[in-house]
Amino acid sequence: MEHVQIQCKDVLLEESDVARALVEYANQVMIEVLVVGSSSKGGFLRFNKPIDIPGAITKTAPDFCTVYAITKGKLSTKKTASRAAPSVSPLRIQLQQNGLKPHPPLPSATTNTRAERQSFESQHRRSLDDQSDSFRPPYNKRGLTGRSYGELSIPDSEISFNSSGRPSIERNSPSLYDNSDPNRTPPRLSNFSDVDYCSFESMTFGRRSMDLSSPTAFSTGSFENERFSSASQGGDDVEAEMRRLKLELKQTMEMYSTACKEALTAKHKATELQRWKLAEERKFEEAKLAEEAALAIAEKEKAKSKAAMEAAEAAQRIADIESRKRVDAETKALKESEARTKAVNALAKDVRYRKYSIEEIEDATEFFDDKYKIGEGSYGPVYKCYLDHTPVAVKALRPDAAQGRSQFQKEVEVLCSIRHPNMVLLLGACPECGCLVYEFMANGSLEDRLFRQGDSPALSWQTRFRIAAEIGTVLLFLHQTKPEPLVHRDLKPANILLDRNFVSKLADVGLARLVPPSVANTVTQYHMTSTAGTFCYIDPEYQQTGMLGVKSDIYSLGIMFLQLITGKPPMGLTHYVERALEKGNLKDLLDPAVSDWPVEDTTEFAKLALKCAEIRRKDRPDLSKVILPELNRLRVLAEESTQAAVVINSSGPTPTESQTSSPKL
Repeated sequence: MEHVQIQCKDVLLEESDVARALVEYANQVMIEVLVVGSSSKGGFLRFNKPIDIPGAITKTAPDFCTVYAITKGKLSTKKTASRAAPSVSPLRIQLQQNGLKPHPPLPSATTNTRAERQSFESQHRRSLDDQSDSFRPPYNKRGLTGRSYGELSIPDSEISFNSSGRPSIERNSPSLYDNSDPNRTPPRLSNFSDVDYCSFESMTFGRRSMDLSSPTAFSTGSFENERFSSASQGGDDVEAEMRRLKLELKQTMEMYSTACKEALTAKHKATELQRWKLAEERKFEEAKLAEEAALAIAEKEKAKSKAAMEAAEAAQRIADIESRKRVDAETKALKESEARTKAVNALAKDVRYRKYSIEEIEDATEFFDDKYKIGEGSYGPVYKCYLDHTPVAVKALRPDAAQGRSQFQKEVEVLCSIRHPNMVLLLGACPECGCLVYEFMANGSLEDRLFRQGDSPALSWQTRFRIAAEIGTVLLFLHQTKPEPLVHRDLKPANILLDRNFVSKLADVGLARLVPPSVANTVTQYHMTSTAGTFCYIDPEYQQTGMLGVKSDIYSLGIMFLQLITGKPPMGLTHYVERALEKGNLKDLLDPAVSDWPVEDTTEFAKLALKCAEIRRKDRPDLSKVILPELNRLRVLAEESTQAAVVINSSGPTPTESQTSSPKL
């Protein structure tokens, strides 16, 4: 292949941006044709992604310059000039004034010898030294950055001589001494197989220093002979320098390879250390979680153990309580049995009462048939029957009555020990079935008469006042019983029985309680563990505090007195009477079945009843000093009124009797 004889001149440019340096140089020198080499894209270059210098030059070259990019001896890119270059260039004039002579023609490839090449290289070296003091080899001086040659990055290049004896450079990186990126990894050397070369036009470019490793290539038609002769003279030096550079490059690459291996080893060690650290942290976290889980399980087991112990203690306490209850029940049953035996023996020995057998009671009541039933109380049902040809009332104990047996014994004891004209008479008893035999009360209870059960006639006001006085008398008798006072605790109209002459008698004393005399006379209170009585008649203080006293019966007496004059149920009765007294229309609240109520006396009686029904026990009047004297006065008034009515009915009314009688409503 025939090579074109071209005279070349080498120009060294120093610039961090190679493409920009070449474009600026082309603008100043007015280069019309520019040929640049493009490196092949090897694996290492593809990995490091080098800057595309030919592409950058092609894009930014002046419009009067035609650019050729050569890759592996073939044209890869071409940019055609759009206009002609200016005829005059200041830099060309400067080159002409320097008096540079053209180089001799380059020898052909077939006749080139080593001597000629050495002559060409020595001439080229001397020419470079004469042209500018700024030309200095990069291998014996430090660059602007102050770094030595060993510190500079080594480009991936191959330096050889072609057949014409001209040095050619294959480049795969921007610059041998480019320090624009100090962190770049030095590229590997290529195998010097492919040779790409560039033609430069040599001159001083006004840079701070020139870089021999720059890939910039220029082509020009002037000074070729002179440049060729200088290059021939310095060829041997360049070759020797290149060998030295190759050796240094090899050493540098070996050092770089060693450093890379050490870095890779350190990286592997760091990775292993990090992996070991993560594994240890994971083990630590797992151990921590296991410890926390173990602690949680231990806490749960501890809580379960504590709960089990508490449950065992609770079960033990319950067992102890049940055991005590069983012992108490056995003791109570034993005491009741002893008390029953004692009561039976006492009744058997008491000549004042007759002991009836259960057969006699069942025969008289026909096995407690409902047709003989005349009432129902808290103790049990009441039957009317005949015993010894005498009408009697039999009060039978209910089997399910909790306090029935004790109430039976209490009533037997009370009625056996005391007697009063206004208390029911106990004729006999049957301890086996818990039956009490009383005298029969023909007119039933006061409650039946007040509410006119069976269309019975209404009680006159005289009878009502007399009944009130009789109840007060028998109640005082109980409160003054010796050696200990008795509190009835269940005073109500249903427990006031009326005989054929409407004489009242107190019944159902089974709930009566003995109160110590000191308490009855002074404190008037005695603590009870449980309250007894009927709602609306129970003392509020006794119901709240359990403190029992003789004035507990006074409250029940006051409620019953209000029912005597109004004939109404006990619920809210005190409030209604108070309102009526305040408004002065008490007559509207009185029992309408009685038409001749005495105005003044009935009003006084109502006020006395309200005082007896005070909420606080200390506000209630004394039975013997206040209540009973007033009741006796009203009873005398009622007897006088009754006698006067009898006289009037027998002899007719007289003006004198009409004027002296009590005013009526």
